[in-house]
Amino acid sequence: MLVAQNHQLLYNVIGDFMKKPELLAPAGSFESLIAAIEGGCDAVYLSGKLYGARSFANNFDNDELVKAINIAHLYGVKVYVTINTLIYEDEVANFLKYVSFLHHTNVDAVIIQDIGMFDLIHQMYPNLEIHISTQMHIHNLEGVKLVQELGAKRVVLARETPISLISEIKKQTDIEIEAFVHGSLCVSYSGQCLMSSLIGGRSGNRGTCAQCCRQPYDLIVDNKKVNDEKYLLSMKDLMTLKHIDSLIEAGIDSFKIEGRMKRPEYVYMVTSLYRKAIDSYFKTGQVMVTDDDIQDIKSLFNREFTKGFIFDEDKTKITNPYRPNHLGIDIGKVLNYDGAKVTIKLTKPLCIKDGIRIVGVDDVGKEVDVIYLDGVKVKEAKAGAVVKIPFKGDISVGAKVIKTTDIKLIDDINKKITSQKRKVDVSLSISAYIGKPLTLKITDGINTCVTESDFIVQESITSPTSVLTIKDQLSKLGGTVFKASSISLNGDDNIFIPIKKINELRRKAISTLTEKRLYEIPVTKGEYQRDVQDFPKERVRTLGISKIEDYPKISKEKYQEIYVSQEILDTYPHDNLILKIPRVQEKLTSEDAPLLIGELGSLYKYNHCVTDFSFNVVNSYSVALLHAMGARRVTLSYELNDYQIAKIIDAYHKRYQRHPNLELIVSGPIEVMVSKYKLLDKYHASRGDAYLKDKFGNNFKVEEKDNLTYIYHYEKLSKENTPKYYDMGINSLRDEK
Repeated sequence: MLVAQNHQLLYNVIGDFMKKPELLAPAGSFESLIAAIEGGCDAVYLSGKLYGARSFANNFDNDELVKAINIAHLYGVKVYVTINTLIYEDEVANFLKYVSFLHHTNVDAVIIQDIGMFDLIHQMYPNLEIHISTQMHIHNLEGVKLVQELGAKRVVLARETPISLISEIKKQTDIEIEAFVHGSLCVSYSGQCLMSSLIGGRSGNRGTCAQCCRQPYDLIVDNKKVNDEKYLLSMKDLMTLKHIDSLIEAGIDSFKIEGRMKRPEYVYMVTSLYRKAIDSYFKTGQVMVTDDDIQDIKSLFNREFTKGFIFDEDKTKITNPYRPNHLGIDIGKVLNYDGAKVTIKLTKPLCIKDGIRIVGVDDVGKEVDVIYLDGVKVKEAKAGAVVKIPFKGDISVGAKVIKTTDIKLIDDINKKITSQKRKVDVSLSISAYIGKPLTLKITDGINTCVTESDFIVQESITSPTSVLTIKDQLSKLGGTVFKASSISLNGDDNIFIPIKKINELRRKAISTLTEKRLYEIPVTKGEYQRDVQDFPKERVRTLGISKIEDYPKISKEKYQEIYVSQEILDTYPHDNLILKIPRVQEKLTSEDAPLLIGELGSLYKYNHCVTDFSFNVVNSYSVALLHAMGARRVTLSYELNDYQIAKIIDAYHKRYQRHPNLELIVSGPIEVMVSKYKLLDKYHASRGDAYLKDKFGNNFKVEEKDNLTYIYHYEKLSKENTPKYYDMGINSLRDEK
């Protein structure tokens, strides 16, 4: 008891200066938007039909966006629109038109991945709030400082960023920090995965990821298969409900729930539980989350849960290699199957319209349409019952039965969503003095409106209007988003006011308050400018090499510069060697050597570097910004074709009247993923030649270095007629070993 009292006293002290974080919910459809609002979110993030990283969600057309923003703002909910894909050169004009539309529609912020577009729209629309997407691969203090200096209001950190580092970043910067707290995880650092793009032309950086990480693979080490499971890259889902206190105390400004592809019931459930967890902590100092809460989330969707890299989850236990989709919850086992009906011993209730799956070599599932209990059709059966259900498929006795859809839970959630319980509290104060106009003051705590009636309050002759009558009429806000939390009356006794005039005044005041809540964000137009150096045209050849045993074999006279590992640099110190530092750097060290860098924090810390392909440069604005910030050479993205490369160079020449110093990788292995997940350690295979083999027989080489897992494309890059790139204006061509 004493411990609990001390905890409460400590919380009372902490709670005085802690800021309650924003709860940010996903809205992939209009139905999910309403679900998120009713679930208690403070803000939603959503996408229009263009430039969003979830192209396969329903998303919102322009008219729907206007409606969505107005509805959200009425409830005091902010709206952030994702425009977090890479933007090619010939898309920039339409992209800017879309941004202008969003700004004029009073969106609270836009979420950006493309570094060049960030720079462009911040200069063009300086009053538009910009949030940096997790796709921009910000995961260290220096990266946060860089985007803060460039004008970002908020940064969404990489999901892999540990909470200790987040806390440090908060202490040393003034920018808002947003972190994912729940939902699907990418096995690769976001914005650093090229697998889907290079395999099938569906780019994760362009919003069309095919989720190659959810596909089956075999891990082959020294020509031997070492895995029993199939889904070796499929991550568990993130859940931090039980760690909300730590997230709050770290100072995170916004808690983000992933799920724009999820159904509205899921959005409501997850949002409402995180709302409960946050509010309970600020009320009592403890996080009130029950096992039943967790069970409800599992029923709606789960791939098993992990606390994530943010809480230093075991790097070999963060995947669920047995299944890439919804696991549901266990509800029983198969006792018998006669080819037409399956007999199941239930451990949990089952209802008509529930979805079930029977686990086997090839799972079979269906929506339950008939349940037989003791030979009689029933609508539901309790735990412990033995039931028969018509079923077709390859079903084995003893097979596990899981429930994938809980119709009762879904119906209950839908009732909660449609009941529209969420209201905006308002205080009303009416002034009723004889001989003066009837006046009503209404406030939501932020906005205050004073509305005057055309009616002059009269002295009552026979039947005075009672205080109770006045308050009763003022409280009739049922058709609005408002709820009267208090009503006060100031005025004379023995007054007469027609009920019609009270109602007119109430409606007029509510209309005025509604207009104020549908606030306008001022649009100011700026001018884009970037001063850049004019680089000479050159025909340089470079090489990237990481293995020390390969270094003596290369023809060094062929290359003007060679990008090498620290081991090679220490062993073979030469003037033309450039140190390649990892593209994941949570803590940056001091470096004296010339550098090839792979992420924005390094650009902030080091001088005159070469930026690598992982900067995802696909337009001339990104090239200009990187040059302006000190990059002496900029490597273009693997995802560009020849036409797009030519467009970048042409646009750069026309806009800046300067020549860029560009590099293009033309041959060698391609890194398609970089991950904190220790794939080889999980299967005790950290030594030897390792490959992931997909269902088509393609082999993706796997290496562990820099305490990270790197996966390479099954085909090496080999561009033809490479001298043409010099003629196009590329200064440097790189081979990779």
